[in-house]
Amino acid sequence: MKRLVILLSLFCGVVAFAANVSYDHRALVIDGKRRVLVSGSIHYPRSTPEMWQDLIQKSKDGGLDVIETYVFWNAHEPVRNQYNFEGRYDLVKFVKFVAEAGLYVHLRIGPYVCAEWNYGGFPLWLHFIPGIKFRTDNEPFKAEMQRFTAKIVDMMKQEKLYASQGGPIILSQIENEYGNIDSAYGAAAKTYIKWAAGMAISLDTGVPWVMCQQSDAPDPVINTCNGFYCDQFTPNSKNKPKFWTENWSGWFQSFGGAVPYRPVADLAFAVARFYQLGGTLQNYYMYHGGTNFGRSTGGPFISTSYDYDAPLDEFGLLSQPKWGHLKDVHKAIKLCEESLIATDPATTSLGSNLEATVYRTGSSCAAFLANFGTTEKSVAFNSNSYNLPAWSVSILPDCKNVVMNTAKINSMSVVPTFTHQSLVGNFGSSKAIGSSWSWIKEPVGISKNDAFVKSGLLEQINTTADKSDYLWYSLSTNIKGDEPFLEDGLQSVLHVGSLGHALHAFVNGKLAGSGTGKSSNSKVAVDIPITLTPGKNTIDLLSLTVGLQNYGAFFELAGAGITGPVTLKSQNGNIVDLSSQQWTYQIGLQGEDSGLSSGSSTQWISQPALPKNQPLIWYKTSFDGPAGNDPIAIDFTGMGKGEAWVNGQSIGRYWPTNLSPTTGCTASCNYVGAYSSNKCLKNCARPSQTFYHVPRSWVKPSGNILVIFEEISGDPSQIAFATRQAQSLCSRISESHPQPVDMWNTNSEGGRNSGPVLSLQCPHPDQVISSIKFASFGTPQGSCGSFSHGKCQTSTALSFVQKACIGLKSCNVGVSINTFGDPCVGVTKSLAVEASCT
Repeated sequence: MKRLVILLSLFCGVVAFAANVSYDHRALVIDGKRRVLVSGSIHYPRSTPEMWQDLIQKSKDGGLDVIETYVFWNAHEPVRNQYNFEGRYDLVKFVKFVAEAGLYVHLRIGPYVCAEWNYGGFPLWLHFIPGIKFRTDNEPFKAEMQRFTAKIVDMMKQEKLYASQGGPIILSQIENEYGNIDSAYGAAAKTYIKWAAGMAISLDTGVPWVMCQQSDAPDPVINTCNGFYCDQFTPNSKNKPKFWTENWSGWFQSFGGAVPYRPVADLAFAVARFYQLGGTLQNYYMYHGGTNFGRSTGGPFISTSYDYDAPLDEFGLLSQPKWGHLKDVHKAIKLCEESLIATDPATTSLGSNLEATVYRTGSSCAAFLANFGTTEKSVAFNSNSYNLPAWSVSILPDCKNVVMNTAKINSMSVVPTFTHQSLVGNFGSSKAIGSSWSWIKEPVGISKNDAFVKSGLLEQINTTADKSDYLWYSLSTNIKGDEPFLEDGLQSVLHVGSLGHALHAFVNGKLAGSGTGKSSNSKVAVDIPITLTPGKNTIDLLSLTVGLQNYGAFFELAGAGITGPVTLKSQNGNIVDLSSQQWTYQIGLQGEDSGLSSGSSTQWISQPALPKNQPLIWYKTSFDGPAGNDPIAIDFTGMGKGEAWVNGQSIGRYWPTNLSPTTGCTASCNYVGAYSSNKCLKNCARPSQTFYHVPRSWVKPSGNILVIFEEISGDPSQIAFATRQAQSLCSRISESHPQPVDMWNTNSEGGRNSGPVLSLQCPHPDQVISSIKFASFGTPQGSCGSFSHGKCQTSTALSFVQKACIGLKSCNVGVSINTFGDPCVGVTKSLAVEASCT
């Protein structure tokens, strides 16, 4: 009974919050006690309020103590002194939901956030304040930064959300990764950082402040580490603890790029190494990445999906085995907590690329055995022998027994799939897709009364203030037919140079050509063969942005738009430069001003035939919501590029015609060795994103409106809705696996549970295991979805697992010859199972 109480205290969340938070050289000190904390990032605008509680609870179930989030200035103050804290931007509600779950909060105010978020989180109006320079010792900038930071702190104080008031917020961050770029700002960077630290401390939150990636963070601000590995990080003072504010669980995705992923065995290795070598607070960036709804992406070219290969996927489902394996890591670390907080680590070498770290006090002992080499090794420790797989850490809460090894995964894996549904009418019906589409054609060129004329080519961001992705550049010219640059006839080449991010060129109302930059270089230069006609000719250039720059020194000065040159060139080389002529400009689209995204306009038509594969078309249709609770997505196959809205809510930009590179991807990725963002890639030669999240709370049982603006060319009748489901549950456990962390305790007879256990659990609480597709004990081959029997196998595995699991929400099967017999003596055997739930 005593052991049970101890375990509950280790794994249950906090139910009463602190009054006093401080720190010493080892850890955050909460109400006089050092704490070992596990944290995860969830950005409230990248999900919906209806999703928040489920995401937070799944985070808690995964072993998290803290939820970390940025505060998004441009979302909260889109117009100077006009604030928005509603809906997805209800920061107070989000923090209170975290508190209700019994978890702490780390509030990263910034207010620069980076985060692949548009303009790094800064509002565009900031750019137009006279004399302003961002993120340096500049009085106009500092005044605005202090005003917003103070507003957020005051909001939290008014709701009594700081730990010093009995609330959940135990840490706050000021600035963000400034140390990566501060050298570009010279001496002013040092005075700016001192000012930022002093300003934050003066707000008197009663909790510590941190600065990530800031080696000169002034006392008492804690400097922290961001990266794929932070075990070697050392704070800038012996009086500060070792914190890791961003452990990148994967990497962000770009339109035109492959999909990055990070093997969970590597992520678990990085986590264990950090705690092994003295770390006491680690945060996953991201634990749930979510979705870049609307025009919130930065980059440029960041995709609408911000899944980040996180433990909770974009749709809020458990990403297995990542979620489960990390949960086991967290439990193993927590079993060591009393030893970790009691003393400093003592690390010794056990050989080449081999280390043992021991935390020993008079009453307890915990140890970590690490192999950071690329081959498996056996080591002697405490008079025992231990086998250490390559690039792994074994955790020994009693300095004797291995509770887990980071390379040996006990958690099940899940193969997710999208099941297509009918778009129009009831999901699953046979009603033809596209039978009820209506449309409106967006005019080419200038169509609004607020158009204006300027000489020369204007930079786009300064012109639009990012009120729209779109800026029209229009020029009319009279052609006599005898111009020098047309000596060979009316054939010419239109050259357009642009800072990016993409452009479409129309000549006399017809699309003549397009150009697109890349995430590595957003500039665009196109040469488009065109035919002019005698008399008046109109050249209309539509320039567009795909998320504004969010990172780097002076990133706010990065321009966009058609800045030239724009020329006409004949085949014999004669050139006329149009750049300095009188251009007519229009900010945004007529359809944007008319509110077409809501679907309520009276301009929609449904006759004659549905226009397909044409540029600049607004489409609208209605659909019924799907039954059940599975997450919803739209498959935009058949469309080109644009934006979509469901019931007036923007689900973001879509761009399925932007394909990822044909090479660089791997079917599987070896977790051994240092990870980088381009090490493990998938989805080559395919659309960089196909499925786009539609939150269930945005969808009604019936009468929903889908509106699409297509820029280039699309066939909306090919669009399909889909639901996100688990196709298969799989697990493969070897006899040599450590026993599960859950069972690392004393049973009622006083002996330790022995042997590894294979566990399966349906992803939804209302599901049960309905079939066992495969089961083999021996030497099974392959991976989830493609298992096969090896030369060594028993004949009883399938029937045994069926009897143990079918009809249950979850099941556990012991992996040993005592259960299945021994089909091949002297060979290490495994149990592999694939199941499905309904």
